Amino acid sequence: MKIDPYKNKEKFLKWKINYNCFKDADIGTRSGEILLQYLGDMEMGLNVSKDSKKGPRSYGRLISIKDKSRFIFKKTKELFGVEDITKVSEEEIHTLFSKMRNGELLRNDGKQYKSVGDYVKTFKAFWHWYQKVCKKKDKKIEDITIDLDTSQEKPKWVYLTEEEIRRLCDNVKFDYKVLIMFIFDSGIRAPTELVNVRVSDLSEDFSKLDIRDEVSKTFGRKINLLLSKGLLKEYIKSKGLSGNDYVFDISAPCVNKYLKRACFRLFGDSVTLAGKKYSEITMYDLRHISCCFWTPKYKKEREIMHRFGWKKSDKIYYYSEFLGMSDTISEEDLLIGIDKTEIERKLDKSEQENNLLSDRIGLMENQMSKILELVNELSGVKNV
Repeated sequence: MKIDPYKNKEKFLKWKINYNCFKDADIGTRSGEILLQYLGDMEMGLNVSKDSKKGPRSYGRLISIKDKSRFIFKKTKELFGVEDITKVSEEEIHTLFSKMRNGELLRNDGKQYKSVGDYVKTFKAFWHWYQKVCKKKDKKIEDITIDLDTSQEKPKWVYLTEEEIRRLCDNVKFDYKVLIMFIFDSGIRAPTELVNVRVSDLSEDFSKLDIRDEVSKTFGRKINLLLSKGLLKEYIKSKGLSGNDYVFDISAPCVNKYLKRACFRLFGDSVTLAGKKYSEITMYDLRHISCCFWTPKYKKEREIMHRFGWKKSDKIYYYSEFLGMSDTISEEDLLIGIDKTEIERKLDKSEQENNLLSDRIGLMENQMSKILELVNELSGVKNV
């Protein structure tokens, strides 16, 4: 069984049972019906775009689709009087996202919307679903999302150097020290993959971790643990854990709260290189920090992608932003990079000359031997 730390399945199913589209005045009855139909298909993996991942969407994803879709349906009704989201025009949907981007439309707290691109992607996915549903009924629907801008700035996060990570570990409770070092070492997704790690997923000497396919967001993988194995061994022994026991029985909000307090106490409230303050750290940031640590140590992209469970190499930059890295090129690297062919050519020529010289010496030795035999014969000396 996979642990769901956010209880997304429970939340979504409860919402679906209690939701009454006829009483959803915020978006209108017709839009409410469409929302239920769309979420029902996504829950089963029906009518997804040909370019999208096949299969049912996770409950976490379904909640995200529900919240963002309902927001879009609500705002189109408020701004343009659209009671049926399938009747929204291309100009109206472009206007909505433009208002969100330029700050004309603000959040409830008065701040500007972040990650508008995520809302755009949500609507594009919805509209392509609607097109596919209508196509099955021999009804052609124009794609009004073609020119929508999905770009957005990457969210800011908290960056700690290796020295700061170790200082943090030295100034927290033992259980948190193990947790921080384990995430930093493994780069595991926290809390989703983290809370599903069992003792049986670790090798006997705690040097290897098996992140099972059924608990991973992308794919299962086996990775080496080089920084946390000693701490893990001590921790598991002190807790009396074994077999199928879960290693980290934690509450994500509680851990994040503890991390924020610890970092504020140690490093103050200044802004880190990744844009967020030390006091805003979460377990999610530890995965970013781990990526910064491991990326320059791997020689091939596919190796770092395997460790972190990524299918695309652009995630390497997304997570690390190449923070903490330095230029390590040397004159020796330059020599190899530029003059390797010339050096190899000269070495080949030198080897050929050596071989030719060896042949000549061999020939001369053979000739000298014959001359010596002839001299001995002429002098009447018996050859020994």
